[in-house]
Amino acid sequence: MKLTKSQAKEIRALKRMKDEEIDFTGIPELVNPKKMIVGKFYRPVKKSLTIRIDADVLEWVKVQGKGYQTRINGLLREAMQTTNRRLESKKRRSSPTLTKRKPA
Repeated sequence: MKLTKSQAKEIRALKRMKDEEIDFTGIPELVNPKKMIVGKFYRPVKKSLTIRIDADVLEWVKVQGKGYQTRINGLLREAMQTTNRRLESKKRRSSPTLTKRKPA
């Protein structure tokens, strides 16, 4: 995408600004980063690999239409997040809780 002359001029002016001169009042504060939606604005780095999958599993994913690699990635991400949530929950339950002793 090519910038217009005015856009290029504005970017040059912004680059010359000091950090202290930047006005952040119009930017909303990041409230809860755990509730971010993956993929909406953030795109994780993709890595190419060779993987061996059972033929029937591959056929099942491919039969659902175009984008089977993206679908496989989504299924793996969902499994990863479910496992992470389960482990976090297990960790919270197993952590010792402090109880106050009643005076005798």
